[in-house]
Amino acid sequence: MIKVSVLYPNNDGSKFDFAYYTASHMPMVRSRVASACRGVEVDEGIAGGTPGAKVPYVAMAHLLFDSVEAFQQAFGPHAKEIMGDIPNYTDIQPIIQISNVKS
Repeated sequence: MIKVSVLYPNNDGSKFDFAYYTASHMPMVRSRVASACRGVEVDEGIAGGTPGAKVPYVAMAHLLFDSVEAFQQAFGPHAKEIMGDIPNYTDIQPIIQISNVKS
């Protein structure tokens, strides 16, 4: 199992529209990657690691797939559409990380 994490750094002055992200963008992503995606989680950053610390990421999305190949096959045909929707909810350049899920 692998996890595709999409991380949105908390840059000063940046915008992020959670209403659009949760009501439009993520449902569109889920419908495009369909049954290849084993699970989805969306997190909203609310605090840093110490009291008063700035949250490092305003938002994170995590998608589970059986393998990198399964992700690439599901995402690839829809990459342009999915990535093209980003300006509708944020001006932040997301960071993508693919990880092996160990537990």
